[in-house]
Formats: sequence, structure tokens, C-alpha cells
Amino acid sequence: MHMSATCLGRSALVACVLVAGSSAAQVKPQPPETRIKVVSFSIHGLHAFGESEIKRELATRSSGWIPWSRAQYFDPEAFEADKRRIETFYATRGYPKARVESAETRFNEAHTEVDLVMRVVEGEPILVDAVDLVGFEGAPADHVAKVRAHLPIKVEQPLDRRLALESRTILATELRDHGFPHADVEIRAEPATESAAHLTFTAKPGTKAVFGPIEITGNTSVSDEVIRRQLLYRPGDLFRISRVHDSQRKLYTQKLFQFVNVDVEAGSEGAAEVPTRVTVAEGKHRQVELGGGWGSEEHLRGEARWQHVNFLGGARTASVHGKWSSLDRGVRLRLNQPYLFHPHFVLDVEGHSWYANEPAYEVQSYGGQISVAHRANTTTTWSVTAVRQYESSAVSQAALADLSLRDEIIALGLDPSDGRQRGTLTAFQFDVARNTTTQPLDPLAGSLLSAHLEQSGRWLPGDFEYYSLVLEGRHYVTVLDERLVFANRMRLGSIDPLSTKAGAVPFFKRFFLGGSSSVRGWGRFELGPLGASGLPLGGHSMLEASSEIRWRLTKSLGVVAFLDAGNVWADAWQFPVGSLKYAVGPGLRYYTPIGPMRVDLGYQLTPTPELLVNGRPQVRTWRLHFSIGQAF
Repeated sequence: MHMSATCLGRSALVACVLVAGSSAAQVKPQPPETRIKVVSFSIHGLHAFGESEIKRELATRSSGWIPWSRAQYFDPEAFEADKRRIETFYATRGYPKARVESAETRFNEAHTEVDLVMRVVEGEPILVDAVDLVGFEGAPADHVAKVRAHLPIKVEQPLDRRLALESRTILATELRDHGFPHADVEIRAEPATESAAHLTFTAKPGTKAVFGPIEITGNTSVSDEVIRRQLLYRPGDLFRISRVHDSQRKLYTQKLFQFVNVDVEAGSEGAAEVPTRVTVAEGKHRQVELGGGWGSEEHLRGEARWQHVNFLGGARTASVHGKWSSLDRGVRLRLNQPYLFHPHFVLDVEGHSWYANEPAYEVQSYGGQISVAHRANTTTTWSVTAVRQYESSAVSQAALADLSLRDEIIALGLDPSDGRQRGTLTAFQFDVARNTTTQPLDPLAGSLLSAHLEQSGRWLPGDFEYYSLVLEGRHYVTVLDERLVFANRMRLGSIDPLSTKAGAVPFFKRFFLGGSSSVRGWGRFELGPLGASGLPLGGHSMLEASSEIRWRLTKSLGVVAFLDAGNVWADAWQFPVGSLKYAVGPGLRYYTPIGPMRVDLGYQLTPTPELLVNGRPQVRTWRLHFSIGQAF
């Protein structure tokens, strides 16, 4: 990156120089007999940046307050170097006049422990007076305008070298995504006033080009054609760097390869055609996975999965999945065809025999479904699914034994002698989702919007007639360098019978709320309309919302505070928010490679005094939940 230093003066020059020694250095070990424990380390005078953000750049650390945490020891040389690191930290972020005014060491009488205190004078920053873009005519004007509006470097903000370099990369990528594979961008800083600078980003687009020949190497049993059809570009297409990156991600999702690299061939600079090379290393095509665990709802759980990728060639995946727990058990067979006439379309065929034993009902299902999904890009998908299955469901024995519920059981279309409902379900489903979240097991940023529409009956053969709609939104915001996450979710849905006959809506399709991933002040399915004796019977409309503050204390440990709200109502398309039920509580997270292990304690702010659980009055207004994975 080039920035003019002659006009900005010495102080601005410091702000635009990246000092290699700004990262934390290795602390030299000291002999045990001379080690001095660092009890505390504080930095005063900070306004522009947080203390934790600066300390991450330093070698000196303080010992943890937890008794079993690792002790940290004083290194005078590292402490002295940390003063220069702080000044460099500020200089590269637009504060060239910042300095460490003092650094104190406060030893105890035995000279075995020390408290460290630094005082910083930040000084005035050099602000960005204006940002100009020159030479970007090769990219569409509306794209350039959109990118400009979202550049990390901002007018009237400090001249942060990191943000300037990040902005340069974004602008160069925009050119590379519109036919200029070797585009570069120069940065020039001109003085506007004594404490302000004018930034100019000048494009050097180079030669406009198209994709050229594609070379594929490293594959053995997977054919070149299977790889080529997953690429999102063809020879002769206008060069777009995003197509290169998206193609690499798409190949990874096939689970055929343990390594994939799609790269622009070296030596193509200045050419009108850009050759690309796809390098792969095939993984094991047959895989067996075993898993198990315990949760407060499922109790003991065991799972086994056999999977064959590239089944009969063509990158097809065949799998058999078996599961057993106190909540559900059964077997699912699945065949996935990743290329259906076009790289964006995927075919899924599934058959299953599955049993679910929920607190309010049990259901045995035999059948299958066929789904065609379309992935427009890495964030947006939609699918159409045809379902055909035989269902046999029954209400809980507690509900069946309650004679006061006999009329309700008949009205629900259940056999009053055994509480069972049998029939064939034929339905079409439409799903659409836009997901920009990061880290599926533990989202830190982004959002998810989804909709599920389902219809059974009318022109479809079968024993049930209904339509339903479920909408969901999630949003995640991260602050304090991914240590604090604000997570929010809202979900609402309704299911409406398409005829007046009893049992038009299957009992197991009714909405129930409560549990470890719902309104956590209640147990699983305990929230919603109650029968005359206090047993949950589910409903035709539901609304739930949750907000969490997730604070990561260490690499492996975190805490949360949550507020949940929700309820279920008997009638379709009725959402009387005044009758929402609320729960609050704390939670503990232990982070593992398969997701965080979770303990949540939910307390009811609006109890349900008439609720029965297992046939007995439930007066306890709190619930304890154990699970794996975030609640949402």
C-alpha cells in the first residue's frame, strides 16, 4: 500500500507504518527461584479502545482469578517491549501521537508478586476528511456505489491502516469480479488539515478477460465430468473471482474430497483468457459414524450412520441412519443426487420407519418423500417436497384416562377407545431460506430468515386436509472481538383445517411449545392450551421469541442470560400477544468441536398453575435443561 508521507508530516507517517513487532512476543521462561507472579495488569487512560483489545497484542499477562487458572510471571524485557507495542497499536489505528506516559511495577514485600500499571495518553487522531475512487469505470456504477457505501474506512473516522488495507482489498475484489483478474488498487493519503487526511483509491484494472481452459488434477475414482459440472463457470464466461471461490466451496460440500483448491493459473497476467486449475485429493467414500449422548429431554441417545459418497458414480450419496432415544427412534434411508440437470438443483429421496414418543402423544410413521432443492448462491435456497406416509398416532395415556377429555378426543378425530388416529398423509411442502450466519454450530454473526408452507388434502389423496405456514427469523450480533454475542429469534406459525371433518389436522401436527430449545421455563411440550384436567393438548397457532446474551469467558467456557416468550392458541391465525408466557434464566456453555454443551435454568415469570405433568399438578416454576448445541 502506498501512502504519501511528505505532505502528512512525521506524525501521519507513523500512523501509516505497519510495525512487524506489534504482535505479542514469546516470553522467555525464568528460573523458578526468580519468578515473580503477575497478580494484576491494568492500563489507564484508554478511551478509543478497550483494555482487553490492547492486551491481546501484548506479551505481559496477569494471572487468572480462578484458583486453578494458569499463573503468569513477570518478564521485565517483555514489559518494556509492551510499551512500544501499545504505541504501535495506536499508530496503525490513526493515533500517531499516542504514548505510554508511565509504567509502574508494584512489588509485594517478599518480591514474589507484582501489580503492573500503565498510563496511556492517546492524543488526537488523524481523521479521514474524504474518500475518492478513481479509475473504477470497468465495474458497474451501481456495484461500485454500493461497495463504496460499505467500505470499512469511513469519513470523519481515524485513519486506520488496517481498515484502509481492507478497503483496498474489497475494491480490488470488485474489479476482479467483473472481468479484471489481475486488478490492483493503490492508496494515496493527502493532507487536508493538520489533523485530517484525504484518501484516494486509484484502480489499476489491467486486461479484461474471460475464463480459459480448465485443468483438473488429483482425482482417481471421481470423473472429470463430475467435477466440471460442479463448477460455476465455463470457458468463455466473463472472469469473476467469486465464481472461483464459490466453485471451491461447492466442491467441498460434496464430501468427496478431503482437499480442494480452485486457482487461477500463474503466468496468465495480461492475457485475454485466464486458465484455472482444480486440484483435489479424494477422501474415503465409505464412512461409518457412531455417536451418543444424554440430554434432559432425550435422556440416553445412540446413533449410527453408514454413508457412501459417489454411490454408483456421479457424486451420489447413499446413507442409512439409525437412532434410538426415549423421544424418538427408527431408521432413515436416503439417496442424494447433487446434480439434477443443472449445478444449482439437488434431488433428495428418503424412506423411513420412525417412532416418536412425545409427552403429549406418540406417532409411528412409515413412508417417504422426494425433494428438489435449488441453491441460488451460498446463502439462499428453496425446495419443493412431496410427502407420502402412513401415520398412526395416539394421545398420551394420561389424556386417554381422563374421562373429562372424551368429547375433546372425539372432536380431534381420535378413537375414544384407544386415543389413536390412523391415516395416510399426502402433502406438498415449500421451503425457502436465506442464511448469512457464521459457524452453524455456534453462530456469531449474520441472520437467518425462513418460511415453510405445507398443504395436504383438497386435490391430494389422503386422510388429512390442512395447510400450514411457519415463519422464522434469527439475528446475531458480535461485539468485543467475538466474546459477546447478542442472539435473537422469533418464530410464528399456524395450521388450518381445509374441511370441517374431525381429524382434518393430524394430532401430531398441532403446535406444542416448551423445552430446552423453546420457552425454557417449561418442560418439553408443556406450554399451550390445556384440557379440562390440565393436560397439554396443543393448538393451531403459536408464537415464540427468545433473546440471549452470550459471553465467552475463556476458550472453552461461557455463560448466557436469556429471556424467552411464547404461547400456543387453540384457533388458527390467532396471536393474542397479551397472553404470552415468559421465562428468564442463566445458562452455562462448555465449548467442544461438535458444538457447545449447554445447561440452562429457566424460571417462569408467568406460571401455569393448572398444568398437569404425568397426571400430577406441577407447582414447580423452574426447569433445568441439559443439551448439546445452542438453543438457536
